[in-house]
Amino acid sequence: MSNEAIIERHRAVVLVSGGLDSSTTLAVARDQGFDCYALSFDYGQRHRCELDGASHVAKMLGAIEHKTVSLDMRTIGGSALTDEKIDVPVIPTEGIPVTYVPARNTIFLSFALAWAEVLEARHIFIGVNAVDYSGYPDCRPEYIHAFQTMANLATKAGVEGNLTTIHTPLIQLSKADIIRTGNRLGVDYSATISCYAPDDQGRACGKCDSCRLRAEGFQAAGMTDPTRYQ
Repeated sequence: MSNEAIIERHRAVVLVSGGLDSSTTLAVARDQGFDCYALSFDYGQRHRCELDGASHVAKMLGAIEHKTVSLDMRTIGGSALTDEKIDVPVIPTEGIPVTYVPARNTIFLSFALAWAEVLEARHIFIGVNAVDYSGYPDCRPEYIHAFQTMANLATKAGVEGNLTTIHTPLIQLSKADIIRTGNRLGVDYSATISCYAPDDQGRACGKCDSCRLRAEGFQAAGMTDPTRYQ
């Protein structure tokens, strides 16, 4: 096998938000032997402080490079995370919650796909989860499969036979199992933030759906929750 093939096999673009799941995903990709290129987004989210966590995690887990792409999804709105007029719910709701950001994972994966093609990387990691999650349609296995099919039809790399694989190592794990995995791989969860409505100091609200799932995960894992709460 040529040196070029080895490099391509081991390069991966990893979506890193600064939250618990994406940080664990980066640790998993590194543990599997990939040279990781971390990709984050400043998309107008109200919990923008998560980007500080993303920067810390990318350095801590040895990402080769960390890019943050700026795009303003507030111009579209339609989500409590990008529209200040929509309140972040503090009790569980039925159906797809208002914290769903329209087409967010499709947009993020498209950027990851573009960077992967430039890097000649054949792997993309994303920390979606279909077990302990909020019901977002773009976290389902069938969505990931469809995007991978599209990716290999839409790119020069795919047409030339250099197929892209979308890795979702957390997709069937409980939140507790995700936390146990990250702990084993050395993730510093105190540097991550999951809250949808943190205060100016980056402290979590402890009430939103994401805070609830995170707290329940640490409890089920039998571990101390390092989250700073308001």
